[in-house]
Amino acid sequence: MKVTVSRRGHFNAAHRLYVKDWSEEKNSNVFGKCNNPNFHGHNYELIVDVKGSVDKVTGMVIDLKDLKDLITNEVEDLLDHKNLNLDISYFEKVLPTAENICIFIWDILRKKISKDKELSVTLYETPRNFVKYSGN
Repeated sequence: MKVTVSRRGHFNAAHRLYVKDWSEEKNSNVFGKCNNPNFHGHNYELIVDVKGSVDKVTGMVIDLKDLKDLITNEVEDLLDHKNLNLDISYFEKVLPTAENICIFIWDILRKKISKDKELSVTLYETPRNFVKYSGN
């Protein structure tokens, strides 16, 4: 029997969506307000789900303190109050869309969480716009 354990995280970050090889007009038509040359910000919320078997000794899938520390140290500390385009090297070549940010976070956490556990990350860019990535 498998159980899903979830932890919520939060960070504030700015970004700009644009393709360097496109004209300003095309970028504006495709990305609208998200193409603001002065960037714009979001209060991102994320939910990290870890699914696995309950350990017979500890009674846990994953220690929530460990999951909290991973999210804080590996994600929030890295991304909070950053300009994703300028401060995070990964986004020099990858557009910092909600989809790509979610994949970026998943990749970071996947390296830190035991492979016998399933991992899913849901990233809310706004209360109504969110993406989910599970590695497939």
